[in-house]
Amino acid sequence: MRSFLVAATFLLSVLLYVDRVCISAAKNEVASDLSLSDQQMGWVFAAFSLGYALFQTPSGLLADRLGPRRVLAGIVAVWSVFTGLTAAVGSFATMLLVRFCFGAGEAGAFPGMARAMYSWIPMQERGIVQGINFSGSRIGAALTLPLITGLIDQLGWRPTFVILMLIGCVWSVVWLVFFRDDPIDTPWIGESEKEYILANRQTQTSDRTSDENHSLLSLIVRSGNVRALSAQYFASNFIFFFGLTWFFPQLMTRYGLTGMQASLFTAMPMVCGAIGNWVAGWWVDRLYSRQRRSSGRWGWSRRVPAITGFLLAAVGIVGSAYADTPLASSLWFCLCIFGADMTLSPSWSTCVDIGRTHAGVVSGTMNMAGNIGSFTTSLAFPYLLDWTGSSIAFFYIAAALNIAAIGLWFRIDPMQPLQPDESLQGAKS
Repeated sequence: MRSFLVAATFLLSVLLYVDRVCISAAKNEVASDLSLSDQQMGWVFAAFSLGYALFQTPSGLLADRLGPRRVLAGIVAVWSVFTGLTAAVGSFATMLLVRFCFGAGEAGAFPGMARAMYSWIPMQERGIVQGINFSGSRIGAALTLPLITGLIDQLGWRPTFVILMLIGCVWSVVWLVFFRDDPIDTPWIGESEKEYILANRQTQTSDRTSDENHSLLSLIVRSGNVRALSAQYFASNFIFFFGLTWFFPQLMTRYGLTGMQASLFTAMPMVCGAIGNWVAGWWVDRLYSRQRRSSGRWGWSRRVPAITGFLLAAVGIVGSAYADTPLASSLWFCLCIFGADMTLSPSWSTCVDIGRTHAGVVSGTMNMAGNIGSFTTSLAFPYLLDWTGSSIAFFYIAAALNIAAIGLWFRIDPMQPLQPDESLQGAKS
């Protein structure tokens, strides 16, 4: 059943980014059919980002309260419907509305996955599972442009969105039928696997807050862990979203490439991002096992991979800025995205560590901050380029954010839960 869970969430991560990036692949056809300018298409892209960011925390809270089975099945069905409705729009205003709702629907995906991980995945497997899940989004991003472009050429952009809607609905039904929120409630799981999960997962706590005078959201706002996690994730997404948006056109302009040439150079970093997720996930679990055996503490199993990743990202983004050829620029950016994606597994594992039964809302809050970073990137690059006449300023700001994120990880304590538990009082990492 753990294998089913990982396979299902990996495919969901792939679908998440295929549906998300499809609008970029269909940009020319959509703009032509609806008579949209580049500025209007920019608002179409931004409408998704806004909906996605604003609904992270509410959807995470919903996953905690209702369980990831119903919430993930529901939100995938909802966003799939809005993916299909994209094919039916006939004006700029309706496109903005549909894409905003699509982003709001997708918002609960990763927080819902995080809540499922808390109940199903033993502590010593948490890192690699998170790494596998996020590698799916990178593989989805790398494959989407050529695959979806071919599908659009054959069928048109409207039928393509309908096909993606049907795929999402199938996933939703399979998940609802086979997944259960807790191994205890799963009749078809083997006894040996059930005993293994219950013996090795994090201790379950009640849903009450530690202080009856403060709400859960107040507890999150006051948490230094959550604030630091959110700030460092802003830096991580600031880098990655540049790879999804502006890296492609700036390569074309800077080196005089064709669209196909630039797409290949752009896909390389996405593949390296997937590898970075696997490496970091494996490293998180290996360090956890060693630390747990030697001292019973495991905070550095999250810190070391994240700090290493941010350092590599800072070096890579500066190297890409000064590269003389498109290949060199892409290779340096491969190092950058490899490093940036090394930060995902420790970040999301820490959300589950400290959030526990509130892992959905904690991870949703962190992801909301990260997607504000994505939104900022989409505006910062063109405006800085216009103001300074060069992209160098953007690259240095991105590097500085990554260095600052390293400092934040020294303030993050994965062993300090959002909801204090007497069994863990006084534990230090």
